[in-house]
Amino acid sequence: MRIICFGDSVTRGISYVRGRLRILKENYPALLQAALTQHGEFDVVNKGVFNDNSDLLVSRLADDVVMEHPDYVLIEIGGNDCNFRWDEVALAKDGEHEPIVPLDRYLTNLQHIVLVLRENGITPVLMNLLPLDPVRYYNAVCAQHGSNVAHWIGRCGGIEHWHGMYNRALVQLVHRLNVLTIDVRTAFKQAADLSVLLSDDGIHPTAEGYRVMARTIVSALPRLIGNPVTM
Repeated sequence: MRIICFGDSVTRGISYVRGRLRILKENYPALLQAALTQHGEFDVVNKGVFNDNSDLLVSRLADDVVMEHPDYVLIEIGGNDCNFRWDEVALAKDGEHEPIVPLDRYLTNLQHIVLVLRENGITPVLMNLLPLDPVRYYNAVCAQHGSNVAHWIGRCGGIEHWHGMYNRALVQLVHRLNVLTIDVRTAFKQAADLSVLLSDDGIHPTAEGYRVMARTIVSALPRLIGNPVTM
């Protein structure tokens, strides 16, 4: 059975370690592969790309997923879609700014991905958005782009406002399309303090965060693929 992990830097395995972004070897697809090796012939393929959003997933869907003929695709995307071009915000602190991928296009992209996969006999599985640590994320953005960003964030509702909005819309889409889903967001909130599970940039998982993510996915697999799996 082939499973493709399709998403952004969280799927790729990025973490913020000692002031730098690094790829952790024990990312969630690698941990998933290790857990499934005990349960038969499973091939887990990591198709995560740093800084990807749903526009970019659509553009590489055919080559990176459909042509690989997987059985299942675990889709993790949205954190970059609801983010902003902070350099532009810093230059126009009182201006109007849209997320990198507006919400309506984000939902259209996800629906397109789901329908294309189903048309090709592939089962999509959507993960909701991991929580972020708004204070640490806010500090990281402001440290890079300056105080004008803080002014605009304070005027427009805070970082977590957009992140939560996209996640709620994603959950509604999952129900409307009747897509298999894995609730990694709740698992993170219940597992430990976010300071343990998210790195200093407030958005990328730590090594422990990736372990929680992998355990959550593994525990969900029996109802998704009908195989008993433990980790």
